[in-house]
Amino acid sequence: MNNFKLDSRLANDCIQLGQLDLSLLLLMNNALVPWFILAPKVAEQELFQLTQEQQLILLDEINRISRFVHSEFAPDKLNVAAIGNIVQQLHIHIVGRRRDDFCWPGVVWGAKQRLEYSPDEINRLRSLVASQLSDRFQGF
Repeated sequence: MNNFKLDSRLANDCIQLGQLDLSLLLLMNNALVPWFILAPKVAEQELFQLTQEQQLILLDEINRISRFVHSEFAPDKLNVAAIGNIVQQLHIHIVGRRRDDFCWPGVVWGAKQRLEYSPDEINRLRSLVASQLSDRFQGF
């Protein structure tokens, strides 16, 4: 974990909100959908390559962020995925989808339409995450 470096594409597309026990918590810089990404601070590229302990920690983090998105954004559907064809670094997408969002029912990956978060909205979301995950979250 000491040599961990976030993939440049994730760093360019996302806002680093903070870190959990295993992962960096990122926010895709597109306010059109609530789209969070967990980037485990590991060298492995695949979920099965993590130790059992790391897998359990990551699952807990996925569940915590999923509950956060569900409670704060009331999505019609929650999408959780580890695709990684373009960015091979292990990362998990947690996206709250609504039937009235900009690309429903299509995928959000690669969609061109975007609206960047304002600094105030980033701070608001960081504070919300910190309040709901205070025992595991360290904000930046």
